Amino acid sequence: MSDEVVDRDNSGHSGLTEDVASQMPHGPAALLEILLVALRLGLTSFGGPIAHLGYFKTEYVDRRRWLDAAVFADLVAIAQSLPGAASSKLGISIGILRGGLVGGIAAWIGFTLPSALALIAFAIGSQALGSEADGWIHGLQVVAVAVVALAVWSMARSLTPDRQRATIAIIAAVISLAVPTTVTTVTLIVVGGVVGWRLLGSDGEGAGVAVHVRISRRTGLIAGSLFVGLLVGLPLARSAVDSQPIALFDSFYRVGALVFGGGNLVLPLLQPEVVPPGWVTNDQFLAGYGAAQAVPGPLFTFAAFIGAAAVPEPNGLAGGTLAILAIFLPSFLLTVAALPWWSELRARQDVRAILRGVNATVVGVLLAALYHPVATNALSEPRDAALALASFGLLAIWKMPPWIVVVATAAGGALLEAIA
Repeated sequence: MSDEVVDRDNSGHSGLTEDVASQMPHGPAALLEILLVALRLGLTSFGGPIAHLGYFKTEYVDRRRWLDAAVFADLVAIAQSLPGAASSKLGISIGILRGGLVGGIAAWIGFTLPSALALIAFAIGSQALGSEADGWIHGLQVVAVAVVALAVWSMARSLTPDRQRATIAIIAAVISLAVPTTVTTVTLIVVGGVVGWRLLGSDGEGAGVAVHVRISRRTGLIAGSLFVGLLVGLPLARSAVDSQPIALFDSFYRVGALVFGGGNLVLPLLQPEVVPPGWVTNDQFLAGYGAAQAVPGPLFTFAAFIGAAAVPEPNGLAGGTLAILAIFLPSFLLTVAALPWWSELRARQDVRAILRGVNATVVGVLLAALYHPVATNALSEPRDAALALASFGLLAIWKMPPWIVVVATAAGGALLEAIA
């Protein structure tokens, strides 16, 4: 694998230029690399979508240099501004930049497969997590604090280098903590963009070269049309045909298309879709949700549990697969629809000013999230904070691979639980 995949444009940001993109690895070997890197993230990324940003930045920006911090932050802003699974949209975007449309699919499969298979197996086996696993699970929550703290620290240094952007970040953090809702987050991102456009203006530097995206505008328009068409057409098909697979696909697609913020916000949207029809009981629903918290990868894979539990054996695997495809399809279509336009717009000074405001806002939102829900849920006593600090030191100072720190911190959580 070549590390020379970033180039420096006149704006001071690195991007994937046409020349660099032409030198990037192609073919099955490149796609296999994308799949395996995403698979490792899917096996080790505990802590939910906010923590995933830290894992992604460490792997894709710091370690492999597939893109730089500014491009990464732009992709984060796009992922958080669109409905669907935020961390999955980010992974799909990076996969597309690296390997085109098929690269995006490979990145999604790798990141999603481990937790999806684990939750399908849990549903089919009707097993519950034992109390002996509590310490390990708590350790995984603690390591998320260190991962998010590292992400906030490194992103703040590159994205809020001046007083104006630092102020935007602090204001965003204050408002996020005071009014912690999804509407607040989306509103802050929009307002941050407007403030960037009006106050940050031109930085006096050249527009540089737009980031190269290996999909066309036509492909983007087709993806956007499919997104809208399925959103409208699936309910019509469901009402016309009495079919559980169609009903399942419609329910999960609609949730994936309408939820902003992802993660835990899936819970209140999915429950009325799957419990009243009798697909799963409320106890099954809550048990599956608990299991989803204990596995790495995107929380949207909770859908795999429900799909597998809703379909009688021996078709549980098919039900879980159908549900997982349906709930993630909107995220994929929206990402494909947005990226070709972003590639060209990003080179414009006014758009870059908007993105500077949005990126500073994202830092503030992540700073607020570091406190709540990440730290408030994970750090209940001083020894938890000590474990989180040790994990942060391993990541930030000793540059240990994230998966090793995850395993070590989980073991530390188990040890603390045993001696309590």
